[in-house]
Amino acid sequence: MKRDMFLTMERDAEMETPLRREASDSPLKGVRSNIVQSIRAFRVSDLQDAARSLNQHFLYANLANAQSKQDVLDMIAQQFTFPSHFGKNFDALYDCMTDPLHKSGPQPGFIVVLEQIPANGKFDKEAREQLLDIFRDTADYWADRKIPFRCFYSFL
Repeated sequence: MKRDMFLTMERDAEMETPLRREASDSPLKGVRSNIVQSIRAFRVSDLQDAARSLNQHFLYANLANAQSKQDVLDMIAQQFTFPSHFGKNFDALYDCMTDPLHKSGPQPGFIVVLEQIPANGKFDKEAREQLLDIFRDTADYWADRKIPFRCFYSFL
C-alpha cells in the first residue's frame, strides 16, 4: 500500500514538472523580447540552449572572415541558409528576415547571433550601424506581430 502511494506521488510530481524550462529559468530572463544588443556576458551555447528550450528559431552567423559588406551579406546568407535568389543587399536581408518567414505560418520566436562583425576600413562604423539597423527593424517587425526576436552581436 505504501509503495503504491509512493509511486502515485512520484507520478504526480513528474506530471507537474514542465517538459521545457520556463522563460524565468532562461538566461534571457530580464532581456526584452524584441531587442538587438551586444552579446556581452552571454555565451552562444547558452543562447542556443535558450532557443531550444523556448522552442524558438536559432540563427547563428560567425562573420570573423568577412572583410566587406558583400562578405558579410554572403556569410549571413550562407549560415542562415537563405534562398539562392537572395539579393545580397541590406533591403534583401530585411526581406529574408521578415516576409517569407511571416508567410510560412505561425512563428515561435527567434534568437539570432551575429558573432565577430568586422570592424575595418571596408566595413566601417557606418556599415556596421546599417547592418544592426536592419536587425533592429526586423525586431520591430516581429514585435508588431507579438513574436519575440532577440539579436545578439559582437565585433571582431
